[in-house]
Amino acid sequence: MSNEMVFVKDVPKNDRPRERLIQLGPNHLSNQDLLAIILGTGTKNESVMSLSHRLLIHFEGLPLLKDATVEELTAIRGIGKAKAVVLMAALEMGKRVYSYKPSERYVIRSPEDGADFVMEELRHLNQEHFVCLFLNTKNQVIHQQTVFIGSLNASIVHPREIYREAVKRSAASIICAHNHPSGDPSPSQEDIHVTKRLSECGKMIGIELLDHLVIGDRKYVSMKEKGYL
Repeated sequence: MSNEMVFVKDVPKNDRPRERLIQLGPNHLSNQDLLAIILGTGTKNESVMSLSHRLLIHFEGLPLLKDATVEELTAIRGIGKAKAVVLMAALEMGKRVYSYKPSERYVIRSPEDGADFVMEELRHLNQEHFVCLFLNTKNQVIHQQTVFIGSLNASIVHPREIYREAVKRSAASIICAHNHPSGDPSPSQEDIHVTKRLSECGKMIGIELLDHLVIGDRKYVSMKEKGYL
């Protein structure tokens, strides 16, 4: 029986591309193996491995294949529109991942910078939202997360949840912010208590709470500037 008549089910399980990817990881697979996984199936008379091999030979490798059109792909026996579309999508995804450059991260150098970052998101909300900004060593925002929604209460804002996320994100410091739906950012006693509790926990684990911002309607109060940090 020729190679073209061998089906995937006839290949020992450990030699199949999908199984080897699961066992060894994608970096251990050849271009032919990866193409076979993307294509999924061969034809009635040809295995997917054979089809993948023929595809690579036709385009003389990946450099020409990555720019192939639907017409060029479907001109190959065994490649219909469905396979061509899947293949083009996979190749395009690869191009985008390779060329991806993270956008410039927002830098917070002052309480005003922090307030500007969250003001438009928080000032119109009808409920209190407690938000954490996780920063790297350059004071760039690497992640933003809403910790809870509702009236601020020290029993609800758990430092362990906030700092667990900070550790997960490898954050060097954090800034917390929450809104007052009334529009008045004057801090309450509960705001002050939460701030001090979070600050103390941050000092213990070495991730500093830089500020806690109370957001009103186009106004804010910095707990750091007020002397509570």
